[in-house]
Amino acid sequence: MINIATIPGDGIGKEVLKAGLYVLDYFDLNFEYTPAPAGRECFNKTGETIPEETIKIAKNADATLFGAITSTPGEKSPIVTLRKELDTYGNIRPIKSFKGVDCIYDDLDFVIVRENTEGLYSQSEEIIEEDEYVIANKIITKKASERICKLAFNLAVKEGRKSVVASHKANVLRKTDGLFRDTFYEVAEDYPNIETNDYYVDATSMFLVTQPQNFDVIVAGNLYGDILSDESAGLVGGLGLAPSGNIGDKHGLFEPVHGSAPDIAGKDISNPIAMLLSTSMMLDYLSFDYEADLLKRACEEVLRKGNVLTPDLGGTAKTYEMADAVVCNIRELEKSD
Repeated sequence: MINIATIPGDGIGKEVLKAGLYVLDYFDLNFEYTPAPAGRECFNKTGETIPEETIKIAKNADATLFGAITSTPGEKSPIVTLRKELDTYGNIRPIKSFKGVDCIYDDLDFVIVRENTEGLYSQSEEIIEEDEYVIANKIITKKASERICKLAFNLAVKEGRKSVVASHKANVLRKTDGLFRDTFYEVAEDYPNIETNDYYVDATSMFLVTQPQNFDVIVAGNLYGDILSDESAGLVGGLGLAPSGNIGDKHGLFEPVHGSAPDIAGKDISNPIAMLLSTSMMLDYLSFDYEADLLKRACEEVLRKGNVLTPDLGGTAKTYEMADAVVCNIRELEKSD
């Protein structure tokens, strides 16, 4: 029996997670689900955005599916906390154009690999003088830089990609980003068949707009990777199509990139594709390669056909209707395989 921790969170997180579990149930795999709370609703009930029991459930699971949360001002982020507790140091964010989706570029297929555990997201801050002088410490270590770069190169090898680019700001942050850049090139020596390059993060941002087809794999620190991946999602249709997987040596945590969208919560019109693609990534992580591929292809078919789409994609379908369309396309693909 494979145990999946399920953390719906707030808002549309509940709806898209329900859609993900509905599609998973179709495969009739040997899965059991353990639900756990996190987010603002959890805070309102318990005084904690992520209880210790939720962390324990995720640590004991074979993988975790995470919906979305509404931030709670002044309180710790559940997803950042969970990434650290599980030591899922690599955030994998595929950027892919889908046929049938109105987007800026229709020919993109690259991956952003984001370091997940340190940088400014280490949340090491101190107040020197109230309301006047505050310091945020940017933490970069050799160990974290080395393992995220190895993850990026290994992903390139696994997926048959030709190049890996490091994004940093070592011209200004010479010691911290300098360590990241130098470590990147040290790791690159073990992958002589992979082309390597590095760009300052501002240049990377420009190239993503002007020549994104030149990218294959981008590896970046925590804050840079977060910003670059959201920018990249905008090139291919928005966050409703953006999945992610948080990968570590012992744990996997999978989540759509979008937020909890409280303005449409409860209306059952949220786009489930980012969650379903994240679920596909989870299946791949758990070595259900065939099912992972089927789910990914079925999502692509639904988008290509364009007759069952949620409002953000120009349609009128409900969340469950789009999820059901994905299941129908899985059946069709199974017949043709």
